[in-house]
Amino acid sequence: MYHPEIETASRGEMEKIQLTRLKETVERVYNNTPFYKEQFDLLGITPADIQSLADIKKLPFTKKVNLREHYPFGLFAVPMDEVVRIHGSSGTSGKPTIVGYTKNDIEMWSGLLARAIVAAGGRKSDIFHNAYGYGLFTGGIGLHYGAETLGAAVVPISGGNTERQITLLEDFKPRGIAGTPSYILTIAEKMEEMGIDPATNGIEYGIFGAEPWSEEIRHAIEDKLKIRAMDIYGLSEVMGPGVSIECYEAQNGLHIAEDHFFVEIIDPETLEPVAAGKDGELVITSLTKEALPIIRYRTGDITSITREKCKCGRTTIRMARVKGRTDDMLIIRGVNVFPSEIERELLQVEGLAPHYQIHLLKKGNMDEIELHVELTPKLYKDIGGNLNHPQIQMLSRKVKHDLKNACLVSVSLVIENIGSIPRSEGKAVRVIDRRNERKEVTQ
Repeated sequence: MYHPEIETASRGEMEKIQLTRLKETVERVYNNTPFYKEQFDLLGITPADIQSLADIKKLPFTKKVNLREHYPFGLFAVPMDEVVRIHGSSGTSGKPTIVGYTKNDIEMWSGLLARAIVAAGGRKSDIFHNAYGYGLFTGGIGLHYGAETLGAAVVPISGGNTERQITLLEDFKPRGIAGTPSYILTIAEKMEEMGIDPATNGIEYGIFGAEPWSEEIRHAIEDKLKIRAMDIYGLSEVMGPGVSIECYEAQNGLHIAEDHFFVEIIDPETLEPVAAGKDGELVITSLTKEALPIIRYRTGDITSITREKCKCGRTTIRMARVKGRTDDMLIIRGVNVFPSEIERELLQVEGLAPHYQIHLLKKGNMDEIELHVELTPKLYKDIGGNLNHPQIQMLSRKVKHDLKNACLVSVSLVIENIGSIPRSEGKAVRVIDRRNERKEVTQ
């Protein structure tokens, strides 16, 4: 372990650390961030009202819209001459959400990611191939600094330029790799096209995240690369990657860095806490951030937590793999379904490749799903490329039956030629909303 005294701390020891840091954080935002001072005053509370961890329920929630309303630096709790780095979200739904870091923030974050890499199986002697994108996005630079802090030799190749990625994987034989799971699958698939066995590159572990991915995608990656694939979680508004990570030994829930983050799981409708093991919205309060401390941030991510001790020996709370986002949930003819649930069922069907897209269509006044999939090269070869083959008709019936059974939704299926569905060099685009398309009227 990287910090055994923290990672194996008793519940009492951890809660003592959390309470001390929570009080410090509440003081910081109350005295230095006008937005939080105003919110506290509206609720009639002061930092003196926070005397236990249970008192966190007295504090206001923070949402992404609050960061956008105070764009770019309105939520910073330090003057700009103490900010040494600025990151932000992609800004796909408007201006990016901007976060700042002090020198201490960067050092804390780097150490936290070094801890995460060790939990995932990393060592100081590793060569670490980092295929996350570099830039405003926190993933690439975050993992880079974490691996360097650990002492590993980082290959900062970023995303894209897949053939060059393969050359370096072949020549350098890294022990660790990081990137979005969809892009790592793209790299493995390209290797196979080039006649290279993806399992011959010496990689032993992978750290993947930045997009939802299922156990089925994990199995596909592990089968192709013959590695252990660990899920990592984080978001720029809170810090970046490293909020939690799966351990190499168990791969059974993501260990939360509780000394830096206090987490809650709430019902997104009632805003009340839900019991351990029950799904709800993840809420995070930062405990050590200086430049942009954040209070009860509603992530929109749906997950659950467990307090059971892990077989790896760590005692930290674990969160389940993110099931979906509150704003990603699809409502099809009155049925609520997450894309990850469709993926889980889809990728259990033998003969289907781990590449798909969910197209949302409008038929009359009703929403419908058109599922675009690809066959595995083996099945495609077995049927001689004939997509009207009886075997494909059977497969199509199975997919529709399984999704109706498990997710309670009906779909139409479109089987594409191999390579037709776009491959990702970053985050995969899984859902295409075509409900506002105008259909041509034939006279």
